[in-house]
Amino acid sequence: MRKIRIFEHISLDGVIEHDERFIYGAWTTPYRSPEGMAMLLNAYGTNFDLLLGRSTYDAWSHFWPNAGDFPMANAINKATKYVVTHNPDSLEWGPVKSLGKNIIAELNELKFTEGPDIVLSGSISLTSLLLDAGLIDDVILIVYPVVLGKGKRLISDKIDACRLEYVNSLSTPTGVMINSYKYLSKF
Repeated sequence: MRKIRIFEHISLDGVIEHDERFIYGAWTTPYRSPEGMAMLLNAYGTNFDLLLGRSTYDAWSHFWPNAGDFPMANAINKATKYVVTHNPDSLEWGPVKSLGKNIIAELNELKFTEGPDIVLSGSISLTSLLLDAGLIDDVILIVYPVVLGKGKRLISDKIDACRLEYVNSLSTPTGVMINSYKYLSKF
Protein backbone atom coordinates (compact mmCIF):
# COMPACT_ATOMS: atom_id res chain seq x y z
CA MET A 1 0.00 0.00 0.00
CA ARG A 2 1.27 3.45 -0.89
CA LYS A 3 1.37 6.21 1.71
CA ILE A 4 0.26 9.79 1.17
CA ARG A 5 2.72 12.09 2.92
CA ILE A 6 2.33 15.84 3.45
CA PHE A 7 5.48 17.98 3.32
CA GLU A 8 4.87 21.65 4.15
CA HIS A 9 7.24 24.56 4.68
CA ILE A 10 5.67 26.59 7.47
CA SER A 11 6.34 29.62 9.66
CA LEU A 12 5.96 29.47 13.43
CA ASP A 13 2.52 31.05 13.08
CA GLY A 14 1.26 28.53 10.52
CA VAL A 15 1.76 30.41 7.22
CA ILE A 16 2.69 28.14 4.33
CA GLU A 17 1.86 29.99 1.13
CA HIS A 18 2.25 33.39 -0.39
CA ASP A 19 2.28 34.82 -3.88
CA GLU A 20 4.52 37.37 -5.60
CA ARG A 21 2.72 40.23 -3.85
CA PHE A 22 3.44 38.80 -0.39
CA ILE A 23 5.28 41.53 1.49
CA TYR A 24 7.98 39.26 2.94
CA GLY A 25 9.11 37.72 -0.34
CA ALA A 26 11.05 34.47 -0.26
CA TRP A 27 10.93 34.04 3.51
CA THR A 28 12.49 30.55 3.47
CA THR A 29 15.61 31.55 1.50
CA PRO A 30 17.74 32.90 4.40
CA TYR A 31 17.33 29.60 6.26
CA ARG A 32 18.48 27.25 3.52
CA SER A 33 21.63 25.24 4.09
CA PRO A 34 23.35 22.22 2.55
CA GLU A 35 22.72 20.29 5.78
CA GLY A 36 19.02 21.16 5.66
CA MET A 37 18.77 20.08 2.03
CA ALA A 38 20.41 16.75 2.89
CA MET A 39 17.89 16.23 5.71
CA LEU A 40 14.98 17.03 3.38
CA LEU A 41 16.28 14.70 0.69
CA ASN A 42 16.52 11.95 3.27
CA ALA A 43 12.96 12.64 4.48
CA TYR A 44 11.53 12.70 0.93
CA GLY A 45 13.59 9.79 -0.33
CA THR A 46 14.67 9.60 -3.97
CA ASN A 47 11.63 7.78 -5.32
CA PHE A 48 8.18 9.28 -4.82
CA ASP A 49 5.20 10.51 -6.79
CA LEU A 50 3.59 13.92 -6.31
CA LEU A 51 0.03 15.02 -5.59
CA LEU A 52 -0.50 18.62 -6.63
CA GLY A 53 -3.32 21.10 -6.97
CA ARG A 54 -3.41 22.95 -10.27
CA SER A 55 -1.87 26.19 -8.98
CA THR A 56 1.06 24.36 -7.38
CA TYR A 57 1.52 22.23 -10.51
CA ASP A 58 1.64 25.35 -12.70
CA ALA A 59 4.15 27.11 -10.41
CA TRP A 60 6.36 24.04 -10.11
CA SER A 61 6.23 23.32 -13.86
CA HIS A 62 7.92 26.68 -14.49
CA PHE A 63 10.60 26.15 -11.84
CA TRP A 64 11.65 22.49 -11.45
CA PRO A 65 12.35 21.54 -15.09
CA ASN A 66 14.85 24.43 -15.19
CA ALA A 67 16.29 24.02 -11.67
CA GLY A 68 19.41 22.17 -12.76
CA ASP A 69 20.89 18.76 -12.16
CA PHE A 70 20.76 18.04 -8.43
CA PRO A 71 19.06 15.28 -6.42
CA MET A 72 15.86 17.09 -5.37
CA ALA A 73 15.20 18.49 -8.85
CA ASN A 74 15.89 15.11 -10.44
CA ALA A 75 13.52 13.31 -8.05
CA ILE A 76 10.73 15.87 -8.55
CA ASN A 77 11.09 15.91 -12.34
CA LYS A 78 11.00 12.09 -12.64
CA ALA A 79 8.03 11.72 -10.24
CA THR A 80 4.58 11.04 -11.64
CA LYS A 81 2.51 14.14 -10.92
CA TYR A 82 -1.11 13.43 -9.96
CA VAL A 83 -2.89 16.74 -10.53
CA VAL A 84 -6.28 17.92 -9.36
CA THR A 85 -7.50 20.07 -12.24
CA HIS A 86 -10.54 20.99 -14.31
CA ASN A 87 -8.33 21.40 -17.39
CA PRO A 88 -6.34 18.16 -17.83
CA ASP A 89 -5.58 18.78 -21.53
CA SER A 90 -3.13 21.55 -20.63
CA LEU A 91 -0.87 19.39 -18.44
CA GLU A 92 2.54 19.26 -20.12
CA TRP A 93 5.15 18.69 -17.41
CA GLY A 94 5.24 14.97 -16.92
CA PRO A 95 4.99 12.23 -16.31
CA VAL A 96 1.53 13.48 -15.33
CA LYS A 97 -1.95 12.12 -14.68
CA SER A 98 -5.10 14.10 -14.01
CA LEU A 99 -7.31 13.05 -11.13
CA GLY A 100 -11.02 12.99 -11.87
CA LYS A 101 -13.86 14.77 -10.11
CA ASN A 102 -14.07 12.39 -7.14
CA ILE A 103 -10.63 13.07 -5.65
CA ILE A 104 -11.22 11.13 -2.42
CA ALA A 105 -12.34 7.95 -4.20
CA GLU A 106 -9.50 8.14 -6.73
CA LEU A 107 -6.87 8.65 -4.03
CA ASN A 108 -8.32 5.76 -2.01
CA GLU A 109 -7.86 3.55 -5.07
CA LEU A 110 -4.41 4.98 -5.85
CA LYS A 111 -3.17 4.15 -2.34
CA PHE A 112 -3.78 0.45 -3.08
CA THR A 113 -1.79 0.38 -6.32
CA GLU A 114 1.87 -0.53 -6.68
CA GLY A 115 4.31 2.36 -6.67
CA PRO A 116 6.20 4.79 -4.51
CA ASP A 117 4.72 6.92 -1.75
CA ILE A 118 2.81 10.02 -2.82
CA VAL A 119 4.03 13.40 -1.60
CA LEU A 120 1.70 16.37 -1.23
CA SER A 121 3.45 19.74 -0.94
CA GLY A 122 1.85 23.16 -1.22
CA SER A 123 -1.74 22.77 -2.40
CA ILE A 124 -3.38 24.04 0.80
CA SER A 125 -6.94 23.07 -0.11
CA LEU A 126 -5.82 19.47 -0.76
CA THR A 127 -4.00 19.32 2.59
CA SER A 128 -7.16 20.15 4.52
CA LEU A 129 -9.39 17.96 2.34
CA LEU A 130 -7.20 14.88 2.71
CA LEU A 131 -6.60 15.33 6.43
CA ASP A 132 -10.35 15.64 6.94
CA ALA A 133 -10.91 12.48 4.88
CA GLY A 134 -8.29 10.54 6.87
CA LEU A 135 -6.23 9.80 3.75
CA ILE A 136 -2.93 11.19 5.04
CA ASP A 137 -0.38 8.81 6.55
CA ASP A 138 2.47 11.16 7.47
CA VAL A 139 2.76 14.89 8.11
CA ILE A 140 6.23 16.44 7.82
CA LEU A 141 6.41 20.10 8.79
CA ILE A 142 9.51 22.07 7.87
CA VAL A 143 9.22 24.86 10.45
CA TYR A 144 11.15 28.11 9.93
CA PRO A 145 12.09 30.38 12.86
CA VAL A 146 10.01 33.28 11.61
CA VAL A 147 6.59 34.74 12.41
CA LEU A 148 4.91 36.18 9.30
CA GLY A 149 1.46 37.21 10.48
CA LYS A 150 -0.04 37.22 6.96
CA GLY A 151 -0.53 34.56 4.36
CA LYS A 152 -2.38 31.32 3.78
CA ARG A 153 -2.42 28.94 6.74
CA LEU A 154 -1.67 25.24 6.80
CA ILE A 155 -5.10 23.94 7.80
CA SER A 156 -8.60 25.21 7.13
CA ASP A 157 -10.62 25.93 10.25
CA LYS A 158 -13.48 23.95 8.70
CA ILE A 159 -11.99 20.47 9.14
CA ASP A 160 -12.66 18.12 12.02
CA ALA A 161 -10.03 17.69 14.73
CA CYS A 162 -7.60 14.83 14.28
CA ARG A 163 -4.83 13.21 16.27
CA LEU A 164 -1.22 12.87 15.14
CA GLU A 165 1.58 10.89 16.74
CA TYR A 166 5.01 12.49 17.06
CA VAL A 167 7.76 10.54 15.24
CA ASN A 168 10.89 12.72 15.40
CA SER A 169 12.48 16.13 14.89
CA LEU A 170 15.63 17.24 13.17
CA SER A 171 17.25 20.65 13.43
CA THR A 172 19.30 22.36 10.74
CA PRO A 173 22.20 24.74 11.51
CA THR A 174 19.94 27.69 10.57
CA GLY A 175 17.24 26.76 13.09
CA VAL A 176 14.78 25.08 10.73
CA MET A 177 13.01 22.16 12.43
CA ILE A 178 11.85 19.16 10.41
CA ASN A 179 9.07 17.62 12.50
CA SER A 180 7.53 14.29 11.50
CA TYR A 181 4.14 12.94 12.63
CA LYS A 182 1.93 9.98 11.77
CA TYR A 183 -1.80 10.47 11.26
CA LEU A 184 -3.76 8.44 13.83
CA SER A 185 -7.45 9.28 13.60
CA LYS A 186 -10.13 11.88 14.00
CA PHE A 187 -11.09 12.76 17.57
